[in-house]
Amino acid sequence: MLVVEICRKIEEAPWFHNGIIGVIVFAGILVGLETYPEIMAVYGSWLQILDTLVLAIFTVEILIKFVARYPKPLKFFSDPWNVFDFIIVGACFLPFAVKYAMVLRILRLLRVLRLIRAIPRLQIVVEALLRSLPSMGYVSILLLVLFYVYAVMGVFLFGQNDPVHFGTLQLALLSLFRIVTLEDWTDIMYTQIYGCDVYGFEPHSHLCTDPMAFPIVSPLYFVSFVLLGTMIFLNLFIGVIVNGMDEARKEHEEKLKQQMEKLGKPVDIAEEITRIEELFERADSHFARLKKVMGRSLPK
Repeated sequence: MLVVEICRKIEEAPWFHNGIIGVIVFAGILVGLETYPEIMAVYGSWLQILDTLVLAIFTVEILIKFVARYPKPLKFFSDPWNVFDFIIVGACFLPFAVKYAMVLRILRLLRVLRLIRAIPRLQIVVEALLRSLPSMGYVSILLLVLFYVYAVMGVFLFGQNDPVHFGTLQLALLSLFRIVTLEDWTDIMYTQIYGCDVYGFEPHSHLCTDPMAFPIVSPLYFVSFVLLGTMIFLNLFIGVIVNGMDEARKEHEEKLKQQMEKLGKPVDIAEEITRIEELFERADSHFARLKKVMGRSLPK
């Protein structure tokens, strides 16, 4: 059918793909402008018209993809990313009352996430993260055990001296989370080294009822936790993610080969592989800089 062929050509056209990316970015800008009351007071009606136009474009896009798969239009839902697009766009048609306008705004904001669908390289990163979730879950369990052990130790050792940070188990866990992010962790350590009557409780001296100093135990406790929690587990997470990205890259290459074979074209994907390798090189450089920053943050 002529209409089906036209829709297929439109879907495969680079200008259509790039145009949708531009509309997604434009939709994100529109939602951002709605956060300014002064802009809404002057241009609110125009922004609503533009938002309706954006929704219409997204609807036409999905209809084109449906028709392009004739005589099996339901194959549209065989791709999880298409399902994601359909849910994001369809949710904007739900009849929300005025009091639920905030929900509608959030749903419209979610349309920005369609950039993941529109940019293949972002798909590789997201797929890598999803592949890494099971392994990251085991690493997280191990990290939780480490937190729990150090939290209990912290309550027993420093609970009397520092009830603000180690008075209870939940406070100790929260303090350890602060420490693992390297947010002023040395202040908490110095409070245990010198005692709450000397350091750390100046504005709240009434809370320091039983000062005790731990000049040896405290550095061992905090430095060991920072090394284990920040460096070792950070490297574990990075290793798991990099491994997931490598698996996602290989799967992407295999899918690309199959698509080229179906189209009857020579299987030459060197250029695409080069782009993917450049993506991973940039990711590796980001990880290296992160390790360097974390290394400088550690005590010497």
